[in-house]
Amino acid sequence: MELNNWLSDNYIEIFGAVTGILYVFLEIRQNIWLWPVGIVTSAVYILVFFTSKFYADMSLQGYYLVISVLGWYWWVRGGGQRAEGRGPSFAEASEDKGEREIDERSEEIPQNGSEKLVVSRLRLRTGIILMVVFSVLFAVIWLVLDRLTDSPVPGWDSFITSLSIIATWMLARKIYEHWYLWIIVNTASVILFIARGLYPTVILYVIYCVMSFAGLKAWKRSL
Repeated sequence: MELNNWLSDNYIEIFGAVTGILYVFLEIRQNIWLWPVGIVTSAVYILVFFTSKFYADMSLQGYYLVISVLGWYWWVRGGGQRAEGRGPSFAEASEDKGEREIDERSEEIPQNGSEKLVVSRLRLRTGIILMVVFSVLFAVIWLVLDRLTDSPVPGWDSFITSLSIIATWMLARKIYEHWYLWIIVNTASVILFIARGLYPTVILYVIYCVMSFAGLKAWKRSL
């Protein structure tokens, strides 16, 4: 009886957790259906995080809705990925001083003649820009949460939100290193949601964390 009561009280969060697991599974497989599933998951968690007073995370879900539409388009149309995939990555910059190496990639051309997005490495310049963007987002969100809301954990919430924004943009561009950011985000989220008693979501983020390592391995084969 208690289990039935708990399920009836938390069915929305449980549904969001299930669609969230499906989302990461599709992400690992680079399946285009991850984006519509992500839209559904984000809509559910807007409600979950609002009732839990995780305002930054709630706003993040709104961002996910927008980036899901863009990611869907980029994955299909390419989104100028040829330029994005060129140039030295962080690893290349340290190994290769003065010499640039450009990957020889086989590019898939869909029937409409546009270039599909392929997995690429993070360029040094892009990485520096993303670090600056993260720092600004973190400071601004923390200030807003601390001064203008009753969030019980403004620091944690702003850190997770800022890093998730960067990771999701990198996913939309199919940048391999986004998996490292998800590992950090998911670990921090598990700690936070245990403290707040969101146990179905804790289970979700533990699974996310494990699947992030699987995604790291799977995407590496696509480089």
